[in-house]
Amino acid sequence: METQRVQDATVLLRDIRELSAAFETHLGGELTVNPTDLTAMEHLIQSGPLTPTDLARRLGVSTAAATTVIDRLTAVGHVTRTPNPADRRGVLVVPAPASVARAMGALMPMIMSIDKVLDSYSDAEKAVITDYLERVVAAYRQHIPASD
Repeated sequence: METQRVQDATVLLRDIRELSAAFETHLGGELTVNPTDLTAMEHLIQSGPLTPTDLARRLGVSTAAATTVIDRLTAVGHVTRTPNPADRRGVLVVPAPASVARAMGALMPMIMSIDKVLDSYSDAEKAVITDYLERVVAAYRQHIPASD
């Protein structure tokens, strides 16, 4: 059986995936949450308050499982439940400002150091890098089955 050579950039993408997973494990430890709860926090930080149903959909879990996630996040002070002004019977899950600050305090230095790497490239080189990464994202998406 012939072995196919994988390009160096593709190998580095695997390394980035592994390092990203390690960083998320570190961040989860800093925030004392498990991976699912960290993903929920990421959605809340990026999007702001969400309904439990919206959060369940984004996590790809049942509403009952999302309720368990919300209960855990509430217990450690990362979120609160507040009345939903658009639905008087519903609630919104709101990220706690102190938790958002803690998460961003850990994330931003890493993000800024990655962004700083780009400073050493010309605009034309940045365009090539961006094009490459857009194509990699498209390739990943192509291999993920559509969900119902």
